[in-house]
Amino acid sequence: MTDDPMTAAPDLRIDEEDRLRADLYNYLGVLLAQPPDQMLLDQTAGLQGSDGAIGEAVGTLAKMARLTKPAAVTSEYNRLFIGLGRGELLPCASYYLTGFLNEKPLALLRQDMALRGLARAETVFEPEDNIASLMEMMGAMIVGRFGAPATLAQQKAFFNRHIGPWAGHFFTDLEGAKNSVFYAPVGRLGRAFMEIEAEAFRMSAE
Repeated sequence: MTDDPMTAAPDLRIDEEDRLRADLYNYLGVLLAQPPDQMLLDQTAGLQGSDGAIGEAVGTLAKMARLTKPAAVTSEYNRLFIGLGRGELLPCASYYLTGFLNEKPLALLRQDMALRGLARAETVFEPEDNIASLMEMMGAMIVGRFGAPATLAQQKAFFNRHIGPWAGHFFTDLEGAKNSVFYAPVGRLGRAFMEIEAEAFRMSAE
């Protein structure tokens, strides 16, 4: 995507709860798109945990950020997602849903992206159905960074089609991956957030 994933459109009347949801989607997208630099580690170290699954995961992640150096987390990221030939995890919807890359889930996503006037940036080489891009897209839809903010029904449809069927499984795998240290609480945070989002959408009116 060409927009800064941490930037939301200004002067839009977005509920505070929705803005916080978008921020969390964007934050996960940034952490999963590339290894965090020292600035992002410092920002993460300053986060405050709280009660509940998300708050506890945030607290653990903040502690890990205070103990982690950029070189170490870059090495971890490479082992998890890049590796020699491939990393420990392949964080793409097509792979999780079909066992292969560049399959029907990617084609369906590209159709939905085209309807919203979205396209992969020329400098991005990963398939659009990778977890980082999907987190970024969902966050952008909520606050209207690519147009009008998505309605709850539109958010629900996008989540149920492109994120809900597999993202929770990915985050569970990330939490328990052999090479996960800094990224273990990222997985825990993502898993908890996906569970809350799925239940909220399930309970929402059609």
